[in-house]
This record gives sequence, C-alpha cells and structure tokens, in this order.
Amino acid sequence: MAALEARLQRGGVGTVVATLGTTALGAVDPLPKMLALRDHYGFRLHVDAAYGGYYILADNLTAVTRAAFAELAQADSIVIDPHKHGLQPYGCGCVLFRDPAAGRFYRHDSPYTYFSSADLHLGEISLECSRPGAAATALWATQRLLPLERDGEFAAGLVACRQAALAFYDRLQHAPDFYALLPPELDIVVWSAAGTSARACTAHNQDLFAAAARQDLHLALTRLPRTLLARWLPADFVWDAEELTCLRACLIKPEHKDWLPEIWARLDAARGG
Repeated sequence: MAALEARLQRGGVGTVVATLGTTALGAVDPLPKMLALRDHYGFRLHVDAAYGGYYILADNLTAVTRAAFAELAQADSIVIDPHKHGLQPYGCGCVLFRDPAAGRFYRHDSPYTYFSSADLHLGEISLECSRPGAAATALWATQRLLPLERDGEFAAGLVACRQAALAFYDRLQHAPDFYALLPPELDIVVWSAAGTSARACTAHNQDLFAAAARQDLHLALTRLPRTLLARWLPADFVWDAEELTCLRACLIKPEHKDWLPEIWARLDAARGG
C-alpha cells in the first residue's frame, strides 16, 4: 500500500487494479484501503475477481479477507470468470461495470449487422458478439440449479474448498519435511520441501512435482520472490537465488475435503514416505 500511494502521489494514474484471489496464491488485496486511496486521488478502481470472486458467498473467510469482499460492489468494474469456481466447462468470463454507460466505449457499427439501435444493445457491445450462446445458457442453467445464495448449496461447496485448504495447510505445518508458506486466504495452498537453501529447495520441489504426478497427484509449481517468502522460512535459510520454485495445490472441488487423506497418502508416497 505504501508503494501504491507513493506512485499515486507522482500523478498520471488513471486506473488501479486490485485482485481478490490471485491465481498463483489466492491472495486478496486490501480493497477497503484501496477504495480510500481512490476517494483521495480520483482514479478508477478495477477488481480482478476472476478466480476468487465467488468467495463473496463463503462464511469462513478471515475478518480481513471478508472485509475486502464486503466492499466489492464499490469497485468501478469487476471481472469474474465462471470457468473457475462457477462450475462452467466453457470460457465465459466477463467484465461488469458499475456504470452501464461505460458500454458506449464498446459500441461498434458495421454494414453487415441486422439490427441498429440508438440505445446500448448487448449484441453491439458484447465481446462475444455472434459466437454460440452455449456459455451463457450453461451459466444460466447452473445458477438456476445452484443459486448464488450465501446459505445455499453452491456456497457450501466454496466453504468446503476453503476447509480443505486450511486442513491441508495445518498438516503441512506439522510435517517436518515441508515448509508451510503463506496461509491460504481462499483455497490455494503453497508450500516447499524443507531444505537449507533456495536452490536446493527448488530442485527438491521440482523432483517432488514429477514424483507426485506418477502417483496421479497433479500439483503445480510457482516461482515466488525472496521478498515474499523470507518471513515464512528459517532464519538461517540460505538465499542463493532471489526466487524459490514452490509447490502449489488448488483445492477447488468440494470433494477435495473428503479426499485429503488420499491426497496426503499420495504426496507421502511421492516423497518416499
């Protein structure tokens, strides 16, 4: 936040982007503080909620994370991607504008369109335009079956995903062979194999990633900087590289909660335990 305000003080900033659920970490930016800066400096505030936006329905977030989602409606624009937590097999992400008049910037005229209107029309301003409507229909049907209600079945699935992430992180904290890194804010867990240096841990994590795949446990790798991770690692950890390649798991399905013992067993097998 200090770095952001220092940049704003130099002027020339038209838009600031906050992320509520980064794809790598599931991290949530401090939206209330960013809104306060918007009121002072007068920029547009766009929120990237493509991954984490649906978590506005969950009731087991931390107080700080919950406060960020509580202010989501105050953003100037929001991006959401139902292809992630929205249970959609189609790419149907969209940008939502608080002021519908923003649609005038997306209007287009062409000689082959079969309608014309002086008013804003979704057929003219939608980026999908003439593409098939399967994505919209599938999303509509899903939300009819599983309404976006805080105490509904869909919300319960999100709660289960976060419970799975918290339980997995707790187990990592008590495993001597691993370093549990940043606590999960949503349902993404990032950790590292234990070691004495950044390069040694990176190599171990890459080997473990490949070994886990052979156990049919498909993780991901993510490179994170020293500045972000140093506080979560031992004081005598040797930083012989400025980045550490970490292991990453997205517990994005409610079923992962019940599968945690099996997930851990496969991870244990992958590391030769």
